[in-house]
Amino acid sequence: MTHNLEFYIDGAWVLPAAPGTLEVVDPSTEEPFTTIAVGGVADVEKAVRAAKTAFSSFSLTSKQERVDLLKAIAAAYKLRRDDIAHALSREMGAPLKLAIEAQSFMGIAHIEKMISVLESYDFNEIRGTTVVTREPIGVCALITPWNWPLNQIACKVAPALAAGCTMVLKPSEISPISALIFAEVLHEAGVPKGVFNLVNGTGPVVGDALSRHPDVDMVSFTGSTRAGVEVAKAAADTVKRVHQELGGKSANIILDDADLGEAVRKGIAACFRNSGQSCNAPSRMLVPAARHEEAVAVAREAAAGFRPGAPAAAGSDLGPVANRTQFEKIQKLIEAGLNEGATLVAGGAGRPEGLNRGFYVRPTIFAGVHPEMTIAREEIFGPVLSILPYADEDEAVAIANDSVYGLAAYVQAGSKERGRDVARRMRAGTVYLNYPAWDSGAPFGGYKRSGNGREYADFGLAEFLEIKGMVGYH
Repeated sequence: MTHNLEFYIDGAWVLPAAPGTLEVVDPSTEEPFTTIAVGGVADVEKAVRAAKTAFSSFSLTSKQERVDLLKAIAAAYKLRRDDIAHALSREMGAPLKLAIEAQSFMGIAHIEKMISVLESYDFNEIRGTTVVTREPIGVCALITPWNWPLNQIACKVAPALAAGCTMVLKPSEISPISALIFAEVLHEAGVPKGVFNLVNGTGPVVGDALSRHPDVDMVSFTGSTRAGVEVAKAAADTVKRVHQELGGKSANIILDDADLGEAVRKGIAACFRNSGQSCNAPSRMLVPAARHEEAVAVAREAAAGFRPGAPAAAGSDLGPVANRTQFEKIQKLIEAGLNEGATLVAGGAGRPEGLNRGFYVRPTIFAGVHPEMTIAREEIFGPVLSILPYADEDEAVAIANDSVYGLAAYVQAGSKERGRDVARRMRAGTVYLNYPAWDSGAPFGGYKRSGNGREYADFGLAEFLEIKGMVGYH
């Protein structure tokens, strides 16, 4: 077993203030494969102090200096992308193909997008005699999840650097190895000491200390809604900015003029991607009631084509879910679906046939689901899809919006104009029309309990900037 027992603070790899380790488990085997150091309040103090000291000079760097720094990071990232992908696959169970083509790709995509945004971004605006300038907010705490580790790290670190902020990253303790490699990338790229710092540890200790710290000016958090509420409460006493990207229960409305077979098949693939562990997964599929049984037949056939298996195995579509807690939660929710009268179309409780170890979940589809059922309301975060029939377009929109979440929504339509009209009625931060390609320039964030603020491109950059008006400047 390997050991990763240092943090990255003030430009150097350092031991924690007090001994303490945590095993990192390979979810495909349920066996630990490495250990990490876990930090405490003293480590947070050291990292925040380094970031605060570095802010006085880094905040004054020119835009071109920060563009050049991001370009150096992009070049260093590309050299380590294979290492990052293998680490991601091992620590959170992503099939290697997904880890290479999506998980690690999104990291470099965000960095490159931020380079292009920064090159053309104007931090100053003249309004009469007033100059409105946008300045870095200060020291930022970045708290990231385990499901898309490099996506969430890069879409926070890149805009923070572009803005001129300094930061302390607390990655998930479930998927920390890819984050440590990312720290090596930043070091190799020549990020000035103290600008980027990393402290591993748990949310209740390290995350809480960062959220409460009086010298942290902003917390950018991605994770569950429950944890996001705790972060906001901890940050409230110091009135710092809190940006949150939280849970989701995204509806996928298939309109009656869409190609039903194609829409159902692509919807299942989108829901099951990353073993269902995406906050914007389209986990509620709404179909016309008159075509419900037709949709069920297509779904049953499509689900049979998914092959759960070891992340490194050729042909694996679904790796394990990332940890035991998540596995057990998914099993309970599948049981809730059965107990509440939903029709099981595919999958069900327990592991897939032939897989007796690892946190593997059977690709599961329920039909005849009513909006009040638990599986239609709670975020499952696994490869579990609910099919809900609707009578007409108005009822579909009402069902889709009847959720405490509002991160994403999906609309499939034969007529693009009709799809656009329905999209305008959706109470969600991002609406995807007819399964478009991923866009690193689209804003990402949610309504309601899915959070506040937006990430990606210039929207993400704006979150790390304060606005200053200099009246009488001209």
